[in-house]
Amino acid sequence: MNPTNDDPVFGTIFDWDYLLWEVRLTFLAAGFLIYLGVFLLSHWLSSWISTTYRALHAREKVFWNMAVTRGVFGLQSCVSGLWALLIDPVFHADKVYSQQKWSWFNCLIAAGFFLLENVAVHMSNIVFRTFDAFLVVHHLLAFGGLAGLVINVESGHYLPLMGMLLEMSTPSTCISWMLLKAGCANTFFWKANQWVMIHLFHCRMILTYHMWWVLIFNWSSVIENLGLLHFVVSFSGLFAVTLILNPYWTYKKTQQLLSPTDWNFESKATENGKLNGDTHQKKM
Repeated sequence: MNPTNDDPVFGTIFDWDYLLWEVRLTFLAAGFLIYLGVFLLSHWLSSWISTTYRALHAREKVFWNMAVTRGVFGLQSCVSGLWALLIDPVFHADKVYSQQKWSWFNCLIAAGFFLLENVAVHMSNIVFRTFDAFLVVHHLLAFGGLAGLVINVESGHYLPLMGMLLEMSTPSTCISWMLLKAGCANTFFWKANQWVMIHLFHCRMILTYHMWWVLIFNWSSVIENLGLLHFVVSFSGLFAVTLILNPYWTYKKTQQLLSPTDWNFESKATENGKLNGDTHQKKM
């Protein structure tokens, strides 16, 4: 099933000449601006309705808004990735060279999102003098893999769409972190969401094994299709996600279920804990 053939609305949205540089760059910029708008909208709404948000440190507010932005992107990624994995016959028939107009649209918007991620991460690191190596590497490789589609118009879209589907855990991650900051870690909903999130991280592992299966059994064709540089970037990203990032994040999320702490700001929490402890001892 191809959505562009079934619905004239979808056909109008996706029906562009993606071989043109200006079209590809326009959609990359559109993805950047759309998710920048989500970031700013999250800040405005949270400042208006959330007392928890207003009490956060500036760096935590940035993290809050990026969590919301990632959650929205995760929904887009789930729809497009599952469509390619389970429904679209073109991708079932050819997992190396296949492209669709709807996949062009989603991959270019995703490239814009990861451009925003890289800008936000590096600006946050500069302003707040922090550095999260795992997050930096993840975003650089993700953007490199999708940005390769902007340069090489012959690249197949199946593996990039599966890479987008790895973002399936971000909506649950967003909910988990926001509820944790709101002091709701002891609620049934938070624990249930945490279980769902851990399960999705295990699903991410299974999906990476599927991506390795496609890559290994089509090794020479994938290298020929992507080109050496794009292949090295994509291979490095898949290697890092499979052997380092997924296991680490799965472990941390499981640990968080057993001991609800904000490990993204662990040092700050420890510092506050010591200050509170000292104050309590002085009062005693």
